[in-house]
Formats: sequence, structure tokens, C-alpha cells
Amino acid sequence: MRDVALEAKVSLKTVSRVVNGESSVAPVTTKQVQKAISRLGYLRNEHARALRQQRVLQMLGLVTEDVSNPFYSAIARGVEEEVRDRGLLVVAGSSDEDPARERALLEMLCEQRVAGLLVVPTRGDHGFLAPEIGHGTAVVFVDRPPDNLGADTVLLDNFGGARSGVEHLLSYGHRRVGFVGDLPDIYTTAERLRGYEVALADAGIDAGHAPVRLGCHDSRSAAAAVRELLELPDPPTALFACNNRITFGALQCFGAMSRPVALVGFDDFELAPLLSPPVTVVSYDQAEVGRRAARLVCDRIDGMNGPPRKSVIPTTVVARGSGELKARQVAAPRRRPARTRG
Repeated sequence: MRDVALEAKVSLKTVSRVVNGESSVAPVTTKQVQKAISRLGYLRNEHARALRQQRVLQMLGLVTEDVSNPFYSAIARGVEEEVRDRGLLVVAGSSDEDPARERALLEMLCEQRVAGLLVVPTRGDHGFLAPEIGHGTAVVFVDRPPDNLGADTVLLDNFGGARSGVEHLLSYGHRRVGFVGDLPDIYTTAERLRGYEVALADAGIDAGHAPVRLGCHDSRSAAAAVRELLELPDPPTALFACNNRITFGALQCFGAMSRPVALVGFDDFELAPLLSPPVTVVSYDQAEVGRRAARLVCDRIDGMNGPPRKSVIPTTVVARGSGELKARQVAAPRRRPARTRG
């Protein structure tokens, strides 16, 4: 602002009045200041202005595991759609499933006096946010509930979705259904694994001996886990992939195989209908997750009190082809015993 004043040959106070739209400045002087602003590319520091006026910045902090993941991108889009007309700015960051990084991001956002936080929580204690909630920061957790903290949450029907997806595979005659999942202490993985196990148990299959691989946090590790399952002496004829990254890994592995494997993945993705065969998924309205979370956080910003609320997004199985392969179509050929001479 001082540079603008020097350029326009006016006082700092005059520049401030022009920037703030006050009518007490002569039109000629206003035009002179605006030209200087344009030449210098000056932008008003809204953060400093907000602090001077002792008001909260109208920003929402969104912290997810990975903003590049299509699932979280869709959530961010839903949040933006919901808050656009309120003039709220959404600032996003990635925790990379690291509790320390997540806490640093959240504390930094709180220091910026954001109006609210939308958080896909990592593992670990989230009680450190209790004072912020007490001071009026609206906080909503998305996709997973927090640990050691009462707060609004928006969750998927993880258990029901996984159960339905596995039941879909079982209905096509599969008895060896593999499960490939993320880290076992992640809430969504645990709930989807529980749905898988219940579906098997309901079909009279011993879940204790089911082909399960956990700890796959990216498509590369998922592809390795799928390959390991399919090289077992009694390999699964069908797979349930716990999330979109694992589905991608399974598809990479299938590309190098000579026989098909039935597949259902949790999370839809854009290319799923275009692959061969098209991928059957457990689907839900991804943007609605963000919209619903945004509505909850806006309610709190507007002064709503009361106990924590939980909103559950329903899921449905979208049959496209990969999950409809029958067990007899994909069964591995039996190995013939070696012939002996004599």
C-alpha cells in the first residue's frame, strides 16, 4: 500500500480510503490511485484486514488423505458447490495418512481463524481439536469418525456396501472370494472387512480361512497382493477390492494374466464403464458426501448447538460385467499330475 501511495503521490490514508470504497475521495484522486494499483498489481491483504476488524475469515479448511485421489476430489467439489453462494473459500490439504502431518495442517488452519474444518481423519487421537470446537470453530469429520472427540460426521455405509458387493459375487457361484484392503486399523477398511466376513458367514463359508490381504496403501502394493492371492494353490475365483486404488492395482495385475477373475470394487471411477469387461462397483454419490458435510459445518457456523450428528450415505452395487463372471467361467484349470515312465 505504501508503494501505491508513492506511485500515486497521495497519502497512505487516501489509498486506504480508495481501497475500501469510501466516497470521501475526489474522483480524480480515486482514478489516480486506481491507476497506480493497476500498474503495481496491488492486492489487498484480506487476512490482515479481517484481523484489524476482529472478524473470522470466511474460509473452510478441508484436510483429506490425498487431494489427488478422485474420491477426495469429488468430495471437495461437493463442498465447493454447497458453500459457493455463502462466499466461503475452501482451502484443501493432504495428510498422507500421517497423524503428525494432519495435526500440523489442522493447527495451521486454526491459526488462520478459519470458520470451519472438514476432516478425513487419520488414525490417532483427535482430542486436540476439542478446545477449537469450544472456541467456536465448526468441525465435521468425513468418511471416518474421529478418535476421542465428539463431533459431526458424514460416513458411507461401508459395512452394508461391502456385504452387498460380496453377496453379489457369491450369487454367481463363487466360494473362494478374496479380499484386498488398505491398512487394517483404518475405519473404512475394518468396516468393509467386517461386511465381507459377514457375507461369507451367511453363505456358510469359513471366513477364518478366507484369502485376505491387508496393508495395501497404493495400487502397486495392491497389484502385488492380488498376484500373491492368484498364485495360491487354491486361488480365489473372485476378488473384492476395498477401494479405488486397490481396484486399479487388481486391474494392473489382471492385464498380465491369461484367465479372467470376477471383480467388485468399492468406489466408482470414471473409466469403470469403459474397460473390458466394465468394472462392477459398490457406488454412492461421492459429491453428496461433500455437500452433506458442508451443510453440517454451515449449520454449526450459523450457531446450531446440540449433540454430535451422524449422517450415513447409502451405497448400491452397480453391475457392469466384471462382477457377473460365473465361478465356472473363471475357475483355474486343475494341474495334472506328472506322468511317470515304466
